[in-house]
Amino acid sequence: MSTTFQTAVKKNVSRTQRYEAVDTLVRAGETTNLGVLVRMGGLRGEFRRHALNGLSDCNATTVLEELSEDTAIEPSLRRRAGELA
Repeated sequence: MSTTFQTAVKKNVSRTQRYEAVDTLVRAGETTNLGVLVRMGGLRGEFRRHALNGLSDCNATTVLEELSEDTAIEPSLRRRAGELA
């Protein structure tokens, strides 16, 4: 996992830095890592939603479709993934 990914998931990092880390993953097109963030149950919902929106910005339709069918993640995230796909 990249340092940027680790920054996004660390709880002792500021909220702003975590958002910036997710944005960096989006700019780099790291759709796999963004998908992992969305699936992370221990990560606050705001960061999971931000990663989900980032997948849309990356035009990661396949990942979004997979997330929309993944029953392991919250229904609201699945619905949003389906809307963005």
